[in-house]
Order: sequence, then structure tokens, then C-alpha cells
Amino acid sequence: MSKQYLNIFTQRNSVILLILGFASGLPLALTSGTLQAWMTVEGLDLKTIGIFSLVGQAYVFKFLWSPFMDRYTPPFLGRRRGWLLISQLLLVVAIVAMGFMNPSQHLWWLAALAVVVAFCSASQDIVFDAYKTDLLTAEERGAGAAVSVLGYRLAMLVSGGLALWLADRYFGWQATYWLMAGLMLIGVAATLLAPEPDDSIPAPRTLELAVVAPLRDFFARNNAWLILLLIVMYKMGDAFAGSLSTTFLIRGVGFDAGEVGLVNKTLGLFATIVGALFGGVLMQRLSLFRALMLFGILQAVSNIGYWLLAITAKNILTMGSAIFLENLCGGMGTAAFVALLMTLCNKSFSATQFALLSALSAVGRVYVGPIAGWFVTAHGWPLFYLFSIAAAVPGLLLLLICRQTLEYTQRTDNFMPRTEFRAAYRWALRLLGAGCSLLGIWLLLLIANALDWTDWPNLAVQLLQTGAILSLVGIIMGSLLDYLALRRTQLA
Repeated sequence: MSKQYLNIFTQRNSVILLILGFASGLPLALTSGTLQAWMTVEGLDLKTIGIFSLVGQAYVFKFLWSPFMDRYTPPFLGRRRGWLLISQLLLVVAIVAMGFMNPSQHLWWLAALAVVVAFCSASQDIVFDAYKTDLLTAEERGAGAAVSVLGYRLAMLVSGGLALWLADRYFGWQATYWLMAGLMLIGVAATLLAPEPDDSIPAPRTLELAVVAPLRDFFARNNAWLILLLIVMYKMGDAFAGSLSTTFLIRGVGFDAGEVGLVNKTLGLFATIVGALFGGVLMQRLSLFRALMLFGILQAVSNIGYWLLAITAKNILTMGSAIFLENLCGGMGTAAFVALLMTLCNKSFSATQFALLSALSAVGRVYVGPIAGWFVTAHGWPLFYLFSIAAAVPGLLLLLICRQTLEYTQRTDNFMPRTEFRAAYRWALRLLGAGCSLLGIWLLLLIANALDWTDWPNLAVQLLQTGAILSLVGIIMGSLLDYLALRRTQLA
């Protein structure tokens, strides 16, 4: 690979993005896997540990307070770095405070601190995503995405597997949390040294505009609904393949948990990092559309490794090869996908739009699990992994349909306006808004039921079903209107 394409990874901005990516990924495991391990060691019951998993909802619903961070600018360091510094300092304090707790003695104090950490971590993600969107040019987004993914993955390894090892062998849980808080100071230093993005782009003048304008801006674009579907569907094949991969390797093939953990956590992580970096280098030569298409095809084809595992005899080398190939191609796809999300954001409110788009991109990863389990039970592992390849095809077809829009946006850094079916589009947006509101109420009721504040399980099911149906109808209606508008434009 030519040296000029590799030089971008050694530039000052790339080093800053690497460290900020590390700070962004570090708190995640401290409120999920690592905290669950601590609670398990302390002997807490499974129901309590399960309730603690709801802490992670902050990452899904971070778009709810992202307009606040678009609208207001702290009195120091600027709109992006100011919020980064605030969220990072709060994280340091909250993680240190978690280290003073013991799950068996201070459960609810620990729960409150975990919520604070998750909220501040999600807030840091909001601002970091907006920061790199505002800072990077169209040519730099591929490499910038790759470097930030590298930092994020390394941090997950440190606060996940390494933290468990240190807590078990050397420091104990409390001192380990204090060490993780100390590592967050690296992110604070990077924020202080980082350049502030161009401040000539005005922030929304009111909080109301910060909430409404990002949605109005996005849904006024050509192919907006089809692009939303693309965001959901692009990684769908990857989501299916990964949803039951550990269960498949242990129960379906017969490897023991130690073998799977070692290969997945080491070789898999290494392959993801290599894939993201290699994808970032390739994106210096490819247009965004070509990179998304090439990496999307590779993502789909890479699932064939799991299919081969399902139809052949147990072999550790075959498992390692399948995991390496799938994670390598998945890392390349992730680099291109993050660059796509940055491209789709208007810099006036990039925090809100990136938070919304990234939350939407998590839909497939979060909700394919029940479908995957049913499919395996009904049809077996070999057919399931063939299906995971087929599940990637709709995303690639949507990418083809949206090609003109994406190429225009990357070339001009502007968005193609929409002129057709204005009244019908408004109805599609209303249906989606009503569905999302019901889903939000469902989540609040689910938490209340779990904490025994209420006992309305039937109402929760009805809210979930109605909200999902209204959202789906709105998305299908908007996508159909997009397709008809695109056809009309091509025929004109």
C-alpha cells in the first residue's frame, strides 16, 4: 500500500481520534460485563443482575438529550470540546465513586452510579461522534472512522477482559475501577490538546429548533426513508451471524468455553482492528458508495466460514479461520458504515443526527436475537448461516438504489432536496413519530414492572406491538414514496 495512504494514520488528528475513541469505549464494560462479573462474584441473584442490564438503555436513547448538546455551548473550549471535557470529568468522578461501593452492601448506590456512568458515557459518545463529523473532511472520514473504531475496541478489551484479569489476580474490584477512572484522564488530556472544529457553522438558535430542525432537515432530503432502511439493513447479515455465534461454537460445534473465549477475544478483536484499519486505507482510493458495496459484499460472503463449521467436523483451525475472516470483513464494513453516518449529518446539528442514526443502526443488532433463535430451532445451523448471507442482500440492493443520492452528498457536501408527495410524506412521519412515542412509553413501563412499581405486563405487550406496527407502517410508507419519487425523477 502506498505510503501516502498510510500517512493519514500518523497525523495529529488521527492520534487525537484514537485516544478519544479509547475514552469513548472505556466506560461501556464498566456498567455491563465487568459490573455483572463483580456482582456475580459477590453472590447477587440473577434477577438483580438482569435488572442492572437496563442501565445500557442510555446508549439506545441518547438521541433524547443530544439536541441539548447541539444547542448550548459551554463557556470553555467550544461547543464540542467543552461538552467532551464535562462528560469525561463526570465519568472520572462517577467511576471512582463506583470503586468505593460493594454490590452486596451498597447495591442501590451502585445502581445509581452505574446509571450516571452510562448517561455520561452515552453523552460522551454523542459529542465525540459530532466532533469527528465536524472535524473531518469527506476524504478523511474513512481513515478517521477506522482510527476511532481501533481506539474504541482497544478500550473495550481493557475495561472488559483485562479489567477482569486484574481484579481477579492483583488489585481486586474496587482498585480496578479506580485504575479505569485513571485511564479516563488520557481522554481528558486529548480533549485539552485537540483542535476545535470550524465554529463558523451556527448552532441552533433555540432548544426547540435543536429538536425539530435536525428531523426536518433529514426528512426533507431525497431518499431519506430509503437511507433510513439502508442504515438498518446494511449490517443485518453481520447481525444475524453474530447474534448466536458463541452458542453455535459451544453447543452447535462442541468447543469448550475457554477455547471460544480465547479465539473470540484475541483473534476476533485483532481481526476487527486490522479490518477497520485496512478498510480506512482502502477508502482513500474508493468512493463511499464503492467502499460500502465492496465491504458489504465481503461481510456477506465472510459468513460462509460459519456455514463450513456447521457442516464439517470440529476443528480449532477452521474455527479460528472463520472468526478471523468474519471479523476482518466486519471491521472493514464498520469503517465504511461510520463514514456513511458522518456523511449524512448536517454539521449544524451533527450531535443529534448522528445519535439518531447510530441508535437506528443498532435496531438490527438488538432485535435479531429472537428471530435467530427461532430460525435455528426450526431449520438448524447450516441453513441459518446460509440465511445470514441472504439477509445481507436487501441492504446491498438499497445501497444501489441510493447510489445517486450518496454520491451527490459526498461530492458536494450538501443534500439533494425532495420535491414530491409532500402531504403523503407528512403522514408517514406522523406514523413513525406515534410508533416511537409508544415504544418509549413501553420502555418506561417495562422498567417500572421490573422494579415492581407497576404490574401491567399485558399493557406493556400491547404498547410494544402497537408501537412496532405504527413505526413499521410509517417506514414502509415513506420508503415506498421515496421509490416512487425516484422513479418519477428518472422518467422526467
